[in-house]
Amino acid sequence: MSTRFRTHDELLDAVADRQFDRPPALVANAHVTGLGVARAFSAHDVPVIAVDRTPDGVAPGSTAVDLAGAVTYPLDDLDGFRADVEAIAAELDHEPVAFGCMDEWVHAFADADPEGVRLPFAADRIDDVLDKTALYARCEDLGVTYPKTYRIEETGVAGEGPPVRTAEEAAGELEFPLVLKPARKREFEEAVGTNVIEVEDREEYRDVVSGAADEGIRLMAQEKVNVAEGEDRSLASYVPPEGDPLALIGNARVRYPGGFGTSCVVDAVEDPTLRERALSVISDAGYHGISESEFVYDADRETYVLLDVNTRPWKWIGLPVAAGLNLPYAAYADAVEAEYSPDGPRDRRWVFLADYLTRLATEDGFADVLSDEEWLAVLGGDVQGEAGVVTGVYDPADPEPARQLLRTELGTREYYCAC
Repeated sequence: MSTRFRTHDELLDAVADRQFDRPPALVANAHVTGLGVARAFSAHDVPVIAVDRTPDGVAPGSTAVDLAGAVTYPLDDLDGFRADVEAIAAELDHEPVAFGCMDEWVHAFADADPEGVRLPFAADRIDDVLDKTALYARCEDLGVTYPKTYRIEETGVAGEGPPVRTAEEAAGELEFPLVLKPARKREFEEAVGTNVIEVEDREEYRDVVSGAADEGIRLMAQEKVNVAEGEDRSLASYVPPEGDPLALIGNARVRYPGGFGTSCVVDAVEDPTLRERALSVISDAGYHGISESEFVYDADRETYVLLDVNTRPWKWIGLPVAAGLNLPYAAYADAVEAEYSPDGPRDRRWVFLADYLTRLATEDGFADVLSDEEWLAVLGGDVQGEAGVVTGVYDPADPEPARQLLRTELGTREYYCAC
């Protein structure tokens, strides 16, 4: 049964009135990624409480969500967030298992460490891979290729990482156009509206660096990689505290917008070399939990380079689930000492129709990559992988999220984050 988004006090009352026969999953945020995680749990009858700072995400109306409501946004007030989450946990008969679906929620659960809540990831290790300066230092030690990068002195330096340069020195060595990205991307995204900026000239470069310095955001200057479009690959994985990881390589066949846009068509592919590289970084950091390791193919170097490791679920989390590797449930099962036996991996394709259709409609020369059979499966409502294709958000058997997303796309409502 679908639900509605409640105020925090209303949510506490609703939680107090419900009885769950197992620990609920506490999922934050309540938008596209949160919906994918909720649907992964629904396949195993795990109750889901979705929380967010606003009522505008797509997940609250889903049949996969039992309850949804507001909590204090952790970037505004971490203590308030802790108190809100602990209040939810106090009303439950079982300790909930927390799943942060964007960086700020992951950091919030780790930093707040709310009482009565289980964290299915190594909270003391996330900065070793999520913080890009630490990540690139680790790549250097392990021989994992990453783009040429400099930490910008004027925006602050912490710990180990790529070489430090003044802003002028970094620009001189990299040349324009170049890419500016933060050590921690969510604070930067809050400040400027994106987590990566490609700058074309020195004036724009100085403006972004100055703004980051004013906001106390550590910034890095990075070469613009000559990316082979359509070749991006990521390792989707769950590394347990003990035992073998579950892992699948996804090829981001199509992004929207092109270049640094988000994935809208992702295929499951085989790539043992990238699997080994990504898992070496995760293992060396001592991290366990769900993560996505993002690589792009550098046409100049003729090799893959590692951009990020996200220690959380991500937009196309439905792909490994449909392929037989239910990463969220595997993490949940370990947290509550339950059993899980994967039945994959299988070949699957994930499609986010809203972005994909927009690119088809607006970009001259862009060719449709879906087959006639895949379109017929989607239009016929076979969108959970049985025909080889799975969709993000759109599901005729669970229609309310798609209706909510349509309202967002048409501009009648807003959401603060695309994922």
